Amino acid sequence: MNYYGGKELAEAFRTVRKNTLAVAQDIPEDSYGFRAAPETRSIAELLTHIALATSFSRQAHGEQRLHSLAGFDFPAFMQRMATEEKTPRSKAQLIDLLTARGEDHAKWVQGIPEDVLGEIVTMPPGAMPAARSRFDMLLSVKEHEMHHRAQLMLIERMLGIVPHLTRRMQERQAAATQKK
Repeated sequence: MNYYGGKELAEAFRTVRKNTLAVAQDIPEDSYGFRAAPETRSIAELLTHIALATSFSRQAHGEQRLHSLAGFDFPAFMQRMATEEKTPRSKAQLIDLLTARGEDHAKWVQGIPEDVLGEIVTMPPGAMPAARSRFDMLLSVKEHEMHHRAQLMLIERMLGIVPHLTRRMQERQAAATQKK
């Protein structure tokens, strides 16, 4: 029996997505074209990437329920993602995409049976590790988003925006100081 299954994974993902949405809301739309460096994604492209990053999991672990990623055409998949990231979207459209894709992913993950989460998926030859559980791979979707959200929060600081998590911490510290 696992104590952390699909339901808990879905709730953890919802928390991460809620924080990503807060960052997306905080950044002004006129900054969505900003790139931290020439060869990086713009804010809009990064938000699109985050929104669409659940696609691989849905395809590999849901639609196809692959037991091996050997032979999976990663270059073609990544090319489709890169093309989609370049599709112009307004701030409202990006927030809608993040919201809809996030909740769709969470609902799907929530319904994955425990025995399916425990299945082992082998990686392509030469990959390390050679195999991972579906649970671990689905958990990595959340970790991937947290990685990119950290990039966005650094970009917020570059734009002169104090990230929402920092503002909340400052508010808690101020409230604690007033109680003394």
